[in-house]
Amino acid sequence: MSIPAGNEAEELLRIMHEGDLSPVFQPILDFRSRAILGYEALIRGPANSCLHAPEQLFAAAEAAGLRREFEQQCRLCSLQAFARLALDGRLFLNASPDSLSDAAMREGELRELLSDVGIAPNRVVIEMTEKQRVTDAPEIQEVLQEYRGRGFQFAIDDLGEGFANLRMWSQLRPEFVKIDKHFIDGIADDRIKYHFVRAMQDLAEICNASLVAEGIERVEDFDCLRDMGIACGQGYFIARPDADPDRRLSAAVRTALAKQRLSLSTGAGTTTPPTARSMLRMIAPLPLTASNDQAIARFEADLELDVLPVTDGSRPRGIINRHSLIDRFARPFHRELYGRKSCQLFMEHAPLIVDQHATLQELAMMLSLAPKHYLYDGFIVTGEGRYLGVGSSHDLMARITEMQISAARYANPLTQLPGNVPINEHIDRMLASGKSCVAAYIDIDNFKPYNDSFGYRRGDDVIHTLGRLICEIAEPRLDFVGHIGGDDFFVVFQSPDWEARCYQLLHSFAESLNQMLGYEECLSGGYMAENRRGELSFQALPTLSIGAVRIAAGEYESHREVAAATSVAKKQAKKKLKGQGQDFPGGNLFIERRQGLPNEHGMLESRVLN
Repeated sequence: MSIPAGNEAEELLRIMHEGDLSPVFQPILDFRSRAILGYEALIRGPANSCLHAPEQLFAAAEAAGLRREFEQQCRLCSLQAFARLALDGRLFLNASPDSLSDAAMREGELRELLSDVGIAPNRVVIEMTEKQRVTDAPEIQEVLQEYRGRGFQFAIDDLGEGFANLRMWSQLRPEFVKIDKHFIDGIADDRIKYHFVRAMQDLAEICNASLVAEGIERVEDFDCLRDMGIACGQGYFIARPDADPDRRLSAAVRTALAKQRLSLSTGAGTTTPPTARSMLRMIAPLPLTASNDQAIARFEADLELDVLPVTDGSRPRGIINRHSLIDRFARPFHRELYGRKSCQLFMEHAPLIVDQHATLQELAMMLSLAPKHYLYDGFIVTGEGRYLGVGSSHDLMARITEMQISAARYANPLTQLPGNVPINEHIDRMLASGKSCVAAYIDIDNFKPYNDSFGYRRGDDVIHTLGRLICEIAEPRLDFVGHIGGDDFFVVFQSPDWEARCYQLLHSFAESLNQMLGYEECLSGGYMAENRRGELSFQALPTLSIGAVRIAAGEYESHREVAAATSVAKKQAKKKLKGQGQDFPGGNLFIERRQGLPNEHGMLESRVLN
């Protein structure tokens, strides 16, 4: 039912005069730490009012010319409620771009509000809404720099809608970017959406921003985003907005987070990626009720102690940095003035808190995106939300560097794809997991004469191209791509349409090779060159032989058996090439379908069917 504009204006004035606004908070999950990062504050009008919905409220404020005043009141009641509820983590606070440029805001209005309710600026993420377009980028960049200097962070909303587009992302450099729910809803079943979000993820890594996937409503989409490595998520599956939101994740979310899909990347020499728990150092926490004098006493008693975690029971609430606290108390009369006051006064209220199962790569990414002082404070490690200990950023960086050096030894130097050791480790992990898959051995036929005739540089180009094409046809969420060496590659498929992907590879390879060759070679299907005996003869163009073997649970015991089976299948593909011609312009695919049948001696044997 439509409401006359005059009635809406009157109702808005009444709501603002009586302060009849109700903030609700929706949790934002950090996939990497498996914990709640913070809450977005959303506003609601009176339940029995024509302006209950936020869209109607803001539209009425815009029509009445009261948008800035209304936004200010929304911020005030949201901050007051957030402080009253004592919610942990960050507060995502919506603001239009021009309100940030307002003289009152820049001169300290927001800072005063935070001071009144006792919330540190570094706990606030200002979420710039899409309702208004930024027209003066240089000015807004200057404004954002001022706010960042005070500790605030920024987010842009609904990437793909309104002003929050790629141009604004590149100009404003926000710490968080929220992906419009259009790209999230159904992403598990939509390959196009998946690749759109993957492209956004690549940009986020370059820009040092954390992506927040909005509108997660299905567990399938949740699983997909988790496995992609998206930083954060928000939506009804995680939690609905509520006036008094849950502090803990629901059982359904915890179950979804606990699912261990087989990782496609491995650390060199280990089958289990190292986690935050391996960096754990147990430090007895300081209770939330302790005073600053008690904190100082702990630091004085232990000269090796750099940080003190602060907990409320078993729940971490903050962290105190040794140098920061001692520096404050070195000032005249500060010990006398603040010594007996609560340790909460000088502690970091939004420390980096990670789950014990977070991988070291995830942890390093979180630290790289966090404010600089987090490098000095380190991080708190939890299990099921309970305090376990602290970790040092210095120790983490040393461990990551060691892992990178070790991993480099196992990567193929030409394509940088995983080499023999990671391939073998991944096969063994697949076998141990009991998951069915398909192993494919890919080899370039007629490669040596091509390499000899055209030179190693063009030979390397062919290998590079094949590596790229294999990565393009593989499903990055499911399939493992490795480079054995030379012109030999290996893929472990979990994709159900793996056969179609192999034929796509044959087609793409033929097309790419034609682009590298001259007109005459393409027309004749080969070239004249010396053979191994030094005789001039016609050489066929390079093609592919793919030998594929289905791997069922319990059928193979080790990577050695899988390697032997795929080698046999690859040889069968090469025989087809020599004897029967090609299945496809780019080469042949041979699929071994093993059936255990008794032979004439009563023994079981493998029968090759094609």
